[in-house]
Amino acid sequence: MRTKRSHGLRALAVLAAAGMLATACASDRDDSSADEKNENQPLIFAAPGDARSLDPFYATDGETFRVTRQMYNTLLKHEAGGSEIVGDLAKDWSQNDEGTVWTFDLHDNVTFHDDEKFNAEAVCANYDHWFNLSGDFQDSNVSYYWQTIFGGFAENESDDIPPANYVSCTAEEEFKVVIEVDKYSASLPGGFSMAAFGIMSPKVLDAQADMEVTGEPGAFEFPEYSQDPDAVAGTGPYRAVGWDKSSQEITLERFDDYWAEPAGIKTLIIKTISDENARKQALEAGDIHGYDLVAPADVEPLKSAGFEVPDRGVFNVLYMAYQQEGNEALEDLQVRQALAHAVNRQRIVDSLLPEGSEVATQFMPPTLTGWSENVTEYEYDTDKAVDLLADAGYSDLTIDFCYPTEVTRPYMPAPRDIYDIIKGDLEAAGITVEEESMPWGDYVAHTDAGGCSLYLLGWTGDFNEAYNFIGTWFGDYDRGWGFRNDEIFDAMDAVANEPDPAARETMYIELNETIMDFLPGLPISSSPPSIAFSADLNPPTTSPLTQENFAEATWK
Repeated sequence: MRTKRSHGLRALAVLAAAGMLATACASDRDDSSADEKNENQPLIFAAPGDARSLDPFYATDGETFRVTRQMYNTLLKHEAGGSEIVGDLAKDWSQNDEGTVWTFDLHDNVTFHDDEKFNAEAVCANYDHWFNLSGDFQDSNVSYYWQTIFGGFAENESDDIPPANYVSCTAEEEFKVVIEVDKYSASLPGGFSMAAFGIMSPKVLDAQADMEVTGEPGAFEFPEYSQDPDAVAGTGPYRAVGWDKSSQEITLERFDDYWAEPAGIKTLIIKTISDENARKQALEAGDIHGYDLVAPADVEPLKSAGFEVPDRGVFNVLYMAYQQEGNEALEDLQVRQALAHAVNRQRIVDSLLPEGSEVATQFMPPTLTGWSENVTEYEYDTDKAVDLLADAGYSDLTIDFCYPTEVTRPYMPAPRDIYDIIKGDLEAAGITVEEESMPWGDYVAHTDAGGCSLYLLGWTGDFNEAYNFIGTWFGDYDRGWGFRNDEIFDAMDAVANEPDPAARETMYIELNETIMDFLPGLPISSSPPSIAFSADLNPPTTSPLTQENFAEATWK
């Protein structure tokens, strides 16, 4: 079957090259059987990494969310191709003046994949379920986004867990739900659009009342049901029907009772191909119909060959983090400054990142309100780095440095190559670098748990608010960074609870300047990642937030 499909795509490519594709497609439109065949031909999209869960609540990674966004809806979402928040399961919403009471008017024609009826009680079943999690579910590696957006739980079991901001969810009418928080949050309403808060069938939640995570902190295994397509049910245009972990393929089928515009292609397969060159070759061979994170050097050749290669725009940041508890030298500001001066970030931008990338001066892209023009900048200067290390008494500094393997990310297209440049720069400043690498699935948990002194990571914004960047990292103590700075934490708490947008902008600008003086890590770059599609596909609208809706795709 795979071979026949590949041959068919190659034939289309030949027709296109001969100027005959339009005629062939017109003929298909006149033939109802050809239309049926096109619709039933699976769309195969290559992702750079594996999804981790079919329940998005436990995830923090874009590869999981790429899959679950096709399966679940949230209360709110972003407009196609943009960052403006619009309704999803909620057709309308409002808030009180204090931003503490949020009222959602829900669509009344929505059905879950398991035939359960969607209503306000279903929304509250999900939010109250998340709020009442206990035990290992309260570990930040398991419930990261809940703690980031809504704080802690009904009963926090650790002093490291933030106070709960979520108060209650009330089904006022069958299709009207009210969610109350304790105080205004800059993370709302954006948080209601988060893929992590996709609404699950209450029947699934009831069936998993005794669920548990296994493993140790930093290496948890998610609940067993979250790995089983038959055990989950959302309201999205696709439902999961298979997950072949040996071939790294998740198969989704169109949900015929979907409440909105149905998916244009019946079957969607998300296949992991971790090597970017292998993804490109698979697209050229017709074995896949699209892939993410196109290598910068491949963009123009693919366009010249007739493929569609749009970029997403700049909405991310790559950074090198300093974990201050992992190496006591990193507690010294002069050492952190020396590391910053040692790295030639412009070389990374020029040699490894796509056109339109730029060196980052702070931990958010300039496209966001609150970006500062007056932060302390750390120019590339090896001699200055050497002098700072000597002044701090660390001329013979040895430090472990981690990077991920088997993955490319929107902000980090070539992790090993980026690591190699930085490693060479650090060694030129007299620093001994101890290399540590691991697959992406292990890497995120390991770095989040504070397991690496230096490491590469980044962020693609979830919604258009500066707090979604700097608040994500620096709102409170985080083991991944391993520092406590009450000046930053208090200022972050203040801006998170400031309802006036103009006042927040001023506060964000001041915070960015304070953060870059403290220097918890080194922002490296912001870049516009590219995505590629075959010529015979009408692709989904490209999203700057990497939130493509594959239900929009159709065959030409």
